[in-house]
Amino acid sequence: MRKVIVTAYDERWPVAFEEAAAEICGVLESGCLDVQHIGSTAVPGLAAKPVIDVLVVVVDIMAVDRFEAAFRKLGYQAKGENGLPGRRYFERGGDERTHHVHCYEQGNPEIVRHLAFRDFLKANPQTAAAYGELKMELAKQYPLNIEQYIQGKQMMIQEIEKKAIGAI
Repeated sequence: MRKVIVTAYDERWPVAFEEAAAEICGVLESGCLDVQHIGSTAVPGLAAKPVIDVLVVVVDIMAVDRFEAAFRKLGYQAKGENGLPGRRYFERGGDERTHHVHCYEQGNPEIVRHLAFRDFLKANPQTAAAYGELKMELAKQYPLNIEQYIQGKQMMIQEIEKKAIGAI
């Protein structure tokens, strides 16, 4: 069973991202156009589940499927689109998840959404702090129910996304 754990910001998260980004670029080579640290671990000072979210922009999303064995060697499990058409998703760490990799083809609007959300939180520390407090509260309330935790964040995420996209 996957436990919901939210921790204070960890200075090691950017280093973990850089290591993962280098590995992923090594696998995808010229098919990889950009790698970005997204999600809460990408926002200095923000409390987060200690899972590094990696956004990978690729030339051709279908080509990513050919690299599943190479990702497996790095400890990632391929999850296909995992509910989001146009994405290839990988996770590392099983129930003790450490990394999520979100691959999108260049031009996919999800790229802009993820980056706008991250950048808005970086630029608005009060909003980031309120979001962090909500996550800590939800993790205490639903320590063994990741679905309830995610559902509890949804309204605030949508509000932040709307402001973030509007600020572009």
